[in-house]
Amino acid sequence: MSDEWNEGAERVQEALRAAGHEGQVRFLPDSARTAQAAADALGCSVAQIAKSIVFRLAGSGEPLLVVASGTNRVNEERVGRLLEETLSKADAVFVRESTGFAIGGVSPVGHVRPIRIIIDEDLFLHRELWAAAGHPKSVFPLGPDDLVRLTGGSVMAVK
Repeated sequence: MSDEWNEGAERVQEALRAAGHEGQVRFLPDSARTAQAAADALGCSVAQIAKSIVFRLAGSGEPLLVVASGTNRVNEERVGRLLEETLSKADAVFVRESTGFAIGGVSPVGHVRPIRIIIDEDLFLHRELWAAAGHPKSVFPLGPDDLVRLTGGSVMAVK
């Protein structure tokens, strides 16, 4: 187990604990870098995976985290229009600097600095969701209302 793995998962678990969320970080035997891999490991539908995707806002250079259903592809133009911003892809260095997590393990909570968050409205079609917990092998359970409460994110259509 690497120090980075421990630190990221511990940061997520501490964020959950501090917010009064009872969900526990769970470690999977194999990587869950993709929504499909996570769903397969958890025995749930891909749509129940709350995947975290980081974009860079072109105007400000600030990060934007979109938490989307595992089955949805984020429509960058649509989200950009709704935010009156242009979204651009974030590289691995920007993702790590903005969140403290590597791509494949980005959690919706426990970031190293505040980040604007958008939540896919399709996540509300499910009672139980699973989100990355700071490492490609770690996840935690939550409901869609928990996701909004824990992140302060805004809910919108992202696909």
